Amino acid sequence: MKARFLKYASSFSHRKLLLAVADGFILIAASLITNFLLSLIGCGIPASDLAVPLVIGTVCCFAFLFIWGAYSKMWRYFRSKDYLSCVFGVVCGIAATCLFSYVLDRHIPFVFTFTHTLIAIIGICLFRLIFRRTFIEITEIGHQEIRFKRTMIIGGGNACKVLLTEIKNAKKSPYKGDKVSAQFTPICIIDDDRNKVGSDVMGVEIVGTTADIERFAKEKEIEQIIFAVPSAVEDERARVMEICSKTGVPVKIVPFIGNLIFDEKTPLLEQVRDIKVEDLLGRDPIKFDNEDIRRFISGKVCMVTGGGGSIGSELVRQIAKYSPKQVIIVDIYENNAYEIQQELVMEYGQKLNLVTLIASVRDYYRINQIFKKYKPQVVFHAAAHKHVPLMEVSPMEAIKNNIVGTFNVATLAQFHLVEKFVMISTDKAVNPTNVMGASKRCCEMIVQYLAQQNDGRTEFVTTRFGNVLGSNGSVIPLFKKQIEQGKPVTVTHPDVIRYFMTIPEAVSLVMEAAAIAHGGEIFVLDMGKPVRIVALAENLIRMYGKVPYKDVPIKFVGLRPGEKIKEELLMNEEGLQKTANKLIYIGKQIQIDSTTFAMKLRILRDAALKNNEKIAVDALHEMVPTFVTPEEFNKHELEKQAQDSGTNKDHSAPTASQDAFAPV
Repeated sequence: MKARFLKYASSFSHRKLLLAVADGFILIAASLITNFLLSLIGCGIPASDLAVPLVIGTVCCFAFLFIWGAYSKMWRYFRSKDYLSCVFGVVCGIAATCLFSYVLDRHIPFVFTFTHTLIAIIGICLFRLIFRRTFIEITEIGHQEIRFKRTMIIGGGNACKVLLTEIKNAKKSPYKGDKVSAQFTPICIIDDDRNKVGSDVMGVEIVGTTADIERFAKEKEIEQIIFAVPSAVEDERARVMEICSKTGVPVKIVPFIGNLIFDEKTPLLEQVRDIKVEDLLGRDPIKFDNEDIRRFISGKVCMVTGGGGSIGSELVRQIAKYSPKQVIIVDIYENNAYEIQQELVMEYGQKLNLVTLIASVRDYYRINQIFKKYKPQVVFHAAAHKHVPLMEVSPMEAIKNNIVGTFNVATLAQFHLVEKFVMISTDKAVNPTNVMGASKRCCEMIVQYLAQQNDGRTEFVTTRFGNVLGSNGSVIPLFKKQIEQGKPVTVTHPDVIRYFMTIPEAVSLVMEAAAIAHGGEIFVLDMGKPVRIVALAENLIRMYGKVPYKDVPIKFVGLRPGEKIKEELLMNEEGLQKTANKLIYIGKQIQIDSTTFAMKLRILRDAALKNNEKIAVDALHEMVPTFVTPEEFNKHELEKQAQDSGTNKDHSAPTASQDAFAPV
């Protein structure tokens, strides 16, 4: 008991002491006011009897206010429910005073006791209300540039305790407090452990479970939410994020526990970040075997075509981490190439042997010159035109850049005895409905065709994945720009479904595939559940604290030329083979007829180089039998979705196991 008292005493701050002194003054004043009012009607008590409620009453009320927790909570954030501690404290204190008066044989009339209790309760509660609304505002006049946001914390565990401790400590610092803690004013905590509801963490009450998030966000006027459960599994995280998005309140998040930085220089509070769209994809970031990649890259000359693009530049960044002998960036667009070059120079200086070259993969002789001079051992081929609508308008450019460019780089890699050639493909190559997708499928066939030759040491491999979040031309930057400019968010079709992954995940797949490939494989990543684009747009709007269709309209503009309703990751004839990484699969190699393939490829190349669009597109259809019109594919897919909706009323997107990763 003594230790507990000392603990309470040590935590009794100067502000709480001030509040206790004010309570004592109010209780004494309540006794005097009560006796004065009752004296006016002849019901007052003698001065000798007044000593009991005046002295003993004040002491008893203060003791019970302390016991009921009137001084343990963060009084500046008192809500209506918290004032009950003051009511109970005063009632119990005056009841104890009545008991003392009986023992001391002092007669205190009931009307005095009742009136004293009522005035004391009103005085104590009113003081807190006035103090909260006026005194705090006055003391913060000099800090009006600081915006204290009413914050709900989800998760009452260790991360919550650390956050609250850092917020408390940060606000004591005139420098750090302005920068960091100004963003956070903890109001309440949400935790799914029902046994914790009603308790508090460092004076902040746990008010309910995640089912109550919407209600308490509105009731307590919450301005932002922090999701502070870094160990949450992907499904649970996605579920809670979905609930939070419905509040219309901006959400911040404590990173996955594997991404947290555990050192004194990087406090947890500073690692809290805005929620990203990838946090709603319903899975953890994919982890890859860095040691396999390190053994593969270390000490080798690595060349990346399209090295300035979204995927290519991330490839270069990750390759640089594994101590390569040399990194060669090849790109036709000088601005992108310059940006990644300068980034790497600033980070690595002279430690990285970096060569940046401006060249087009269409130019066979220029690429041959590069191979001859630098002798790359590993080639990552990321150069490609990839914008579907643009390539529908300019199909010759897709054929020349994607198909002819891939053929040039791949055959030269074989001729110069490159160890491994890794091509970056796309899910749009599966049953393509547009020239871009068909051209990438043709590129896959070129790689498989060369892998079948067995007349060189080069191992050829293809990596295939879906849409990349944040890449140039992807949907997320477009949505963000539209929201920030106050324009309607444009979605092509309410039923459009896409697979998504982050740029680092896509590049990690490429690196891992290169490390474990033996030649001829098409590597496919299990990308989790496909996402409806309209749902992605709605969630992104909510993350900005706005209401979809009300604050920000969503406009359906129709499918773009060559666009599918739903993308796929595997062709019908491809099966699946597991790898050591449970999230990476290998599509079975499809046999390519060498004689007819080479002949068709020559016809396609010649037509494209002559810019004969009709012959070239017809030849592309001939080379890629699965190349169909978007109208034909989408009609069939919409009919299928209509049938599925008849048996599945929730209209949810099919899972990966139901679609691309069905058992073979």
